Amino acid sequence: MASRVNTSFTLIPNQKYRRSNRRSSSYFSNTLGSDSQPLSTLGNFKALPLEIFQIILRYLSVKDISMLSMVSKTVSQHIINYISTSSGSKRLLLQDFHNLELPSKRQDSAILEHYRSLGLLFKRCTLLLPTRERLKYIHKILAEVSCFKFNGCAAPIQCVGLPCYGMFLQTLTAGWDELECHRVYNFLCELTNLSRKMQTIVCSKPGSARKLELRIRLFCRNVLLDHWTHRSDSAFWLTRILKPWPMVNQARLLYIIFGPISPQDGQVVWQKMIEGPTDESSLRGLADAIKLLYDTGTKEWTADGVISLVDELSVVPREWLLENVARLLILSGSNICFTFMASKAVNGRAIELAKLIVFLALVCEKELYCMDWAVKMMQKVCKVFSSAMERNNFLQNVANAFACVIMEMLQSVMSGDHDEDDRSFLNLFHLVHAQANFHKEVLYLTMNTLST
Repeated sequence: MASRVNTSFTLIPNQKYRRSNRRSSSYFSNTLGSDSQPLSTLGNFKALPLEIFQIILRYLSVKDISMLSMVSKTVSQHIINYISTSSGSKRLLLQDFHNLELPSKRQDSAILEHYRSLGLLFKRCTLLLPTRERLKYIHKILAEVSCFKFNGCAAPIQCVGLPCYGMFLQTLTAGWDELECHRVYNFLCELTNLSRKMQTIVCSKPGSARKLELRIRLFCRNVLLDHWTHRSDSAFWLTRILKPWPMVNQARLLYIIFGPISPQDGQVVWQKMIEGPTDESSLRGLADAIKLLYDTGTKEWTADGVISLVDELSVVPREWLLENVARLLILSGSNICFTFMASKAVNGRAIELAKLIVFLALVCEKELYCMDWAVKMMQKVCKVFSSAMERNNFLQNVANAFACVIMEMLQSVMSGDHDEDDRSFLNLFHLVHAQANFHKEVLYLTMNTLST
């Protein structure tokens, strides 16, 4: 059964699937309110009135109720009845989302574990329904939880409602095939109007809709991305978010979802990569997302596609400082770094590439990374050039780039104010040491080669 979706976004193949012969939505309408259900599969419970059965359920944990739901179809129907009652929903749908003392311990909190167990309960109770019907039923039950809605919570930064919703959905959909997960994503898009909201922010000036950017970031991270244990699952959901959009919009969304945020209000900091050198924590999320798309081997992402995305990302919202680009490449790993640089070599951007080598060395010096990594990366890139003349010109460009960047920093030191002067001088200090250590490693490499 195919979902009706907006064809401008993620499309679902119009084909039959393995759940097509399961119970239809009439299952709930015919059974939930019926008092004449067969009792032959209730075992010893058949002697109990329904009210007593529901009282017994109150004394069971969610995990125990989940196990009980697999006893028989009739028991499962009685449990669904219980979930639909006001007392059942009040007990099962905990809404204490704002009382956690330590936000850093969210993933280990009892309420997250509760919703993991609740997801398993709903997974088992709705097992025989077609995907779209079970999603409709689950949404009907969860609709009363305001913090599960896209704009439902007034204080989303301090709320664990969306993480609980994400934990619930992750448990519910674990093991589903890709076609069914496509349906889940489309259902959520229809429910939240997520695609239209994304269109608003990618077509607007960065930072002009800060609250919407924050909501989209929290929904994508907490509901769709953060709870998966297998990287292939995370890559699948990130692909669903990015692939409907052109490359330039994919880069914008990637920055919104994984880019640096303000520690005060959680909003995206757009100028972070432009105004000055940033730290590892500001780039770690972006680097991890890039590695996720590059390393998982999904058929929807080629190496060239990921490198093009990195290239687009490095000009969001404007061209980044090269030091920040270099730091992102180092955090993304050697394979991505080399592929990115080789792409520039092949496309004749040798001067830009030489300057990037300088900043790779600078980041290695600042962060105490092994400088021989930067030298070996340059050596590997040299092999991309097709002739000895091109390689020699590139090496000359690297030497010139060191001199040029040092002179630029020296001018900044001489012309800056006192505070700026201190930062610029420290940067110049690191660069001079980076140049010395870089050339030392080049000499080591040369002498070792000659000695062999």
